[in-house]
Amino acid sequence: MPETPPARTAPADWWRQAVVYQVYPRSFRDLDGDGLGDIRGVTERLPYLRQLGVDAVWLSPFYPSALADGGYDVDDYRDVDPRLGTLADADEMIARAHELGIKVVVDVVPNHTSDRHAWFREALASPPGSPARDRYVFRDGTGPDGTLPPSDWMSHFGGPAWTRVPDGQWYLHLFAREQPDLNWDDPEVHEDFLETLRFWSDRGVDGFRVDVAHALAKDLGEPLRNYGGVHPDAMTELPLDGSHPLFDRNEVHEIFREWRKVLDSYDPPRSAVAEAWVTTSRRVLYARPDELGQAFNFELLVSPWSAEQFRVEIDAALSAAAVCGASATWVLSNHDVVRHASRYALPAGTDLDAWLLGDGTRPEPDAGRGLRRARAATLLMLALPGSAYLYQGEELGLPEVADLPAEALQDPIWERTGHAQKGRDGCRVPLPWTREGSSFGFGAAGSWLPQPAGFGEFSAEAQDGVEGSTLETYRAALRLRRELRGDESLQWLGTRPVAETHVLHFRRPGGWESVTNFSDADVDLPEGEVLLASGPLGDGVLPPDTTVWLRRA
Repeated sequence: MPETPPARTAPADWWRQAVVYQVYPRSFRDLDGDGLGDIRGVTERLPYLRQLGVDAVWLSPFYPSALADGGYDVDDYRDVDPRLGTLADADEMIARAHELGIKVVVDVVPNHTSDRHAWFREALASPPGSPARDRYVFRDGTGPDGTLPPSDWMSHFGGPAWTRVPDGQWYLHLFAREQPDLNWDDPEVHEDFLETLRFWSDRGVDGFRVDVAHALAKDLGEPLRNYGGVHPDAMTELPLDGSHPLFDRNEVHEIFREWRKVLDSYDPPRSAVAEAWVTTSRRVLYARPDELGQAFNFELLVSPWSAEQFRVEIDAALSAAAVCGASATWVLSNHDVVRHASRYALPAGTDLDAWLLGDGTRPEPDAGRGLRRARAATLLMLALPGSAYLYQGEELGLPEVADLPAEALQDPIWERTGHAQKGRDGCRVPLPWTREGSSFGFGAAGSWLPQPAGFGEFSAEAQDGVEGSTLETYRAALRLRRELRGDESLQWLGTRPVAETHVLHFRRPGGWESVTNFSDADVDLPEGEVLLASGPLGDGVLPPDTTVWLRRA
C-alpha cells in the first residue's frame, strides 16, 4: 500500500460535498481478539481509510448495549461499550482521525433507549403516572381487563409495538421490545439529548447521524389514534401534511431547531444528517439550515437498475436540496439493506426478503453483472454534486452473505417476524482484510457472524495494488473526485430521451463528464480523454453496465 498522504484541512462546510465512510464497529476490525470489532480496530485502520480517500468516517453506535438490535439499543449515550473499548480509546480514535484529516461523525439514537438504560430501569421500578414513566410512553391497556394493547401500532420488526409490564401497563417500542420509545413531550428528554450532543462535540466529534429522525414527535393524546394495524411505507404512504400519529409529524422540527442551536455554538459548527424515511418533498424540512442541515436521500438505494429511474431520482434530489439550501446526499448501501453488488445481481423485481430466506425458489444472482453494475453505479454517484455515503466493504465489492444459517442470525427481525424475514445480518458480516486466516484478518478469535469460504478473495490484501480491482477503482475515483469537484451544479447532456438511450450523461464544472450505460448493448463512447472507467472499455464504445469519466480536449 502506498504511504499515507499528509493530513488535509477542511472548511466549516466540509460536509456539503464530502465522502463519508460508514463503519459498523462490531464488524470492522477486532484488535483485542474477542470476536467483536472494537474502537482500537477502527483507529488501526484509519490510514487505510485515509488512503482510500474519504473525508469523514461515520461510526454506527459503539455505546454500551445488549446488542438486541446491533447496538441501536443504547444503555448509555455518553460511554463506550466495554467490549469495544473505553472513552480514552474513543478520544484516541478521534484525535488520530483528525491528524489524518478525517472528520468523525457518530450515531445518535434519540427515538428510544435500551431497556437496560438507567431511566427505563427507574421507570419499571416506579408507579404508573410517575415522572420516571413519563420519560417513556406508558399507557393502560384496552379491553375489559386491560389485557389488549393500547393501540394497533406495529413494530418495524414485526408484531405489536407494545409490551406489557408486571403492573399491567404497556410501553411503546416502535422497534424491538428491548428498545422502549422515549416521550419527547417530556422536557427532561430534550435536555438530556442536548447534553449528549455537547458531550461528544466537546470530545471533538465533527457531526452526528440522527437515527429515525422522523419518529421522535408523536401524537400521544387520548385516546391513541389507531391506523389500521399495518406499518406504513414511509416513502409512499405517510400523509404529506405531517399528521400521522407516529411519523414525520410537524412538531419534530422544533426538536431539531433546539439541536441546531447547540451544534452552531461550536466553532466550526457541528454537522448533522437525518435518517428520515420520508418522501422527497418532506425530507427537505429536516435539511433546513436551522435544523439538521442535511438528510439522507434513500431513493437510489431502493431504485432498480434503470437510467430513467436514476435520472428521475437525481433530479428530484438536487431540486429538493436546492429548495432548502442543503447539499444532496447519495447512498447505495448501508447496514440496513442488501448490499448493492447483490441487489444488482438479481432479476428486476426480486423480493429480497424471500431471496434471503432461500426457500428453494431463490433466483441465482449473476455475481459478475452485479459487481459491474455496482461499480458503475458508484462511479456515477461519486460524480454527482453533494455528499456520498459509502458503507464499509463496498470498496471491496462485497456481496450480501445471503446463506447465513438460522442458528447464526442475530437480527431481531428474524424472531419478531416468526422467521418470516431473515433480517440484516447478511450485510453486517465482518470484513475480510487478508486472503487467509480464520477470519480473514478481522481478528484472532474468529468473527461474530460467519464469513463465507471465499471471502479472502475480496479482501483488502487481495486487491491492494491490483490494477482494475474494485478497491483500486474506488481509490482512483475518490482521488479524482477531490481534484475535479467544483460547485454543486450539474448539466445533463444528450439530445435523445433517456428512455430511448438508457444512458445517463452529464457535465460537471471544469468540463469533465460522466457517462453511464444502463443498457444491454454497447453504445458510442463520447470523444475525450478517459479519466477513469468502472470496467474495461471497448474500442470507441462504452460497454453495458459501465460508467466512464472523461474530459473533452
